Amino acid sequence: MTIKLWPGQAYPLGATYDGFGTNFSIFSEVAERVELCLFDADDHETRVDLPEVTGFVWHGFAPNIGPGQRYGYRVHGPYDPAQGLRCNPAKLLIDPYAKAVDGELDWAEAVFGYHFDDPDGAMNELDSAGHVPRSVVANPFFDWGEDRHPRKPMHETIIYEAHVKGMTMLHPDVPEELRGTYAGLSHPVIIDHLTSLGVTAIELLPIHRFVSEHDLVKRGLSNYWGYNSIAYLAPHDDYASGPAEQAVTEFKQMVKTFHIAGIEVILDVVYNHTAEGNNLGPTLSLKGIDNHAYYRLVDDDPRYYMDYTGTGNSMNMRHPHVLQLIMDSLRYWVNEMHVDGFRFDLASTLARELHDVDRLSTFFEVIQQDPIISQVKLIAEPWDVGEGGYQVGNFPPQWSEWNGKYRDTIRDYWRGEPATLPEFGNRFTGSSDLYESDTRRPSASINFVTAHDGFTLRDLVSYNEKHNEENGEDNDDGADDNRSWNSGAEGPTDDPEVLARRARQQRNILTTLFLSQGVPMLLGGDEFSRTQHGNNNAYCQDNELSWFRWDEADEELQTFTRQLISLRRDHPVFRRRRWFEGRPIKGDDAHDIAWLTPEGEVMSDENWQENFARSLQVFLNGHGIASPDERGERVTDDSFLILFNGHHDVLEFTLPDDSMAPQWVVVLDTALVTLPSGDERELLAAGATRKLPDRSVVVLQEVPA
Repeated sequence: MTIKLWPGQAYPLGATYDGFGTNFSIFSEVAERVELCLFDADDHETRVDLPEVTGFVWHGFAPNIGPGQRYGYRVHGPYDPAQGLRCNPAKLLIDPYAKAVDGELDWAEAVFGYHFDDPDGAMNELDSAGHVPRSVVANPFFDWGEDRHPRKPMHETIIYEAHVKGMTMLHPDVPEELRGTYAGLSHPVIIDHLTSLGVTAIELLPIHRFVSEHDLVKRGLSNYWGYNSIAYLAPHDDYASGPAEQAVTEFKQMVKTFHIAGIEVILDVVYNHTAEGNNLGPTLSLKGIDNHAYYRLVDDDPRYYMDYTGTGNSMNMRHPHVLQLIMDSLRYWVNEMHVDGFRFDLASTLARELHDVDRLSTFFEVIQQDPIISQVKLIAEPWDVGEGGYQVGNFPPQWSEWNGKYRDTIRDYWRGEPATLPEFGNRFTGSSDLYESDTRRPSASINFVTAHDGFTLRDLVSYNEKHNEENGEDNDDGADDNRSWNSGAEGPTDDPEVLARRARQQRNILTTLFLSQGVPMLLGGDEFSRTQHGNNNAYCQDNELSWFRWDEADEELQTFTRQLISLRRDHPVFRRRRWFEGRPIKGDDAHDIAWLTPEGEVMSDENWQENFARSLQVFLNGHGIASPDERGERVTDDSFLILFNGHHDVLEFTLPDDSMAPQWVVVLDTALVTLPSGDERELLAAGATRKLPDRSVVVLQEVPA
């Protein structure tokens, strides 16, 4: 292949096809020379120098080069790890702005910048081209038709966390050739499942191009979750049903299909670190392009990397080109791929200006002023593994957060821990103690009890201990503090009493989740009792342990979940936009919310502090919703009374007097497998008594006079 490059343009960065040719552009402040490496159909390499450099951006235009072209870069420059410099032209590098990436990493010694027998010695000059993936020029053109972002209000959002591959690999109605792909995930049978549940947004585990860690590969495993990114603008090609460049089009079609169904797409993104690891990690992209710019290095010994993520490195959020890469990536996924929001993995790392977490760091300032990114859903995982990294409640006002305190509190309550009522009250009502002071609303709290990282819901009520032996780490990996309870037997059992208790506990937790103020997030598969057999860290299990086993689905629990979500959707009292005030409504003796003892009396301070107390009633006044609807009209609803029995024995509840409602109807009882309906529903008068079995919830709806 013979090619002559024109000067081209410095921006946009990456490989940009315009219908005539492709502009190549890459940033490096330390480079002395940058070679563009083009690969033909037989994988023969042609190298040509990028002819221009503008403000440390190297660029050139290649006429007649278009979609499907495989390429990479070789960066010539200083190799001095003691100074944080790791340029090595023997290493073929992935374009940080690649829109598609093709091929596997085989972990030969050639992909490392040093020799295994002398890590601090001379530069490793073995050519890595035969062992690393290729960047691919992508086709930017796609017919979006009339596609629009659904823009579901946050307080009406119901999130479903799922894995592109895992959700469809075993689905009998998804064609085999589409299982595990973007096309499979948007197959009508999956869309029907999500819409029948009432889901409004699907949150996908990482789909940025990632690689599996060397240690996993040596153990015959792989990185299933995908938290090991290497290209922030490229959809993971293993999830495409065709060639790597098809991943872009297939992803777009998936998003378009979800939007037609009214479902938003939220991406779990990993901007805190990359797959290049620490000083002993491979040289795949940023490390060989400009290591000192892209990564946080130890100040007094820049051979080493600051690690706030537990993965070996942390991105250098103080550098303008790192911020630019992340912002360009975010805008690309919104503007070109039409996604609706992002969940930021280990988001506290992004806020570290020096060593401390800075709530007003440059990253968040840039997000806030950006006219595109500031308008989509922004969700933080508000912690990292560094000192001071736990930052639940401390992110800026336009952000929502995974509420780890909600998870822990609800788990503790239903497993029977003492002295949980005050914390339970805060979490059930939206966690105003965490979010109200900075003007945020209940939708700042992303409520979850289970997520990809940890037990599934079924396992949460079936295991006291983790069982991660299949991960090959002697069961030392994964969290030890699971706040779980096995309901009386560890793991599989035939005991009907234990099985019934587990089923009721799952219904209890789901009911609490969907009737809490805030934004509920359902772990995919929890609606039909998916199990990982006690593995609480299945990040490396790309197999039936993690995949959804649709043939084992608990249809009764699935029906219960649908009805529960429908109850939330139909009644705005469960999804308020503003906080409860806890005071009487004008012209009404009843408060917007009231907390009652099982005896029907208003909770006193002493009642809240009783260590043994695990049961209470919550009155939600449908006439006490302070915020108007989108047209400025007053929102009214029926009132509800929720009876929580977290005790290990049957309790008798006395309903409040008729100041709250003269008569109630039972609309949900977690002691029942299915919800009552029609004439089967139980009627109760004000002041009546009602027995609740151990560990159960009953929801009562007022009967209009």
